[in-house]
Amino acid sequence: MGNPAAYDYLRDPQAIYKKSFAIARAEADFSRLPENLHGIAVRLIHACGMTDLPADLAWSGDPVAAGRAALQRGAPILVDVMMVRHGIINRALPAQNKIVCTLNDDGVAEAAAARGDTRSAVATERWRGHMDGAIVCIGNAPTALFRLLEMLADGAPKPAVIFGFPVGFVGAMESKQALIEAETDIPYLTLRGRRGGSAIAAAAVNALARETK
Repeated sequence: MGNPAAYDYLRDPQAIYKKSFAIARAEADFSRLPENLHGIAVRLIHACGMTDLPADLAWSGDPVAAGRAALQRGAPILVDVMMVRHGIINRALPAQNKIVCTLNDDGVAEAAAARGDTRSAVATERWRGHMDGAIVCIGNAPTALFRLLEMLADGAPKPAVIFGFPVGFVGAMESKQALIEAETDIPYLTLRGRRGGSAIAAAAVNALARETK
């Protein structure tokens, strides 16, 4: 097993967080961001280790204020994959907010196969009854973000805020650009380009929750 104290490294959790955030703030350029986005940007950097991330952030309205208010009033959090769901820190949520992931619901896979679509797109359609005033947090599937935008264009209930961080090489960049260009009047935060992912998406919600307790 070896000596458990053989390495000299920081062990105190709070000290690790404090030092990590200090490094992020020191190395990243937040000059193009409004002050109210600095805190959430630090959390996103902390989730991925990429201090150049602020340069690619895009937003509309005040996603931080909208998200915090929605959490405080008990709004549900709609996520595209279980990785995002498990990345959200339940104990930090201010109103025991329900986290909804419909990806593995009965019939989703069959419906997707029948129409030649992704499970993520079909699962997004099952958010409809939860969408009004909700927090939408997409961290994996471009098709979930595309389908959400299509639903909104067709008159679906509007969420309070959209955190759109799909990741990958096919559709991720395009779906986020579609969000930027959609003009939905819904506050959003997204990351231009291919980068994104479940850890970043969950970090966005966790950043809001930490400030609302």
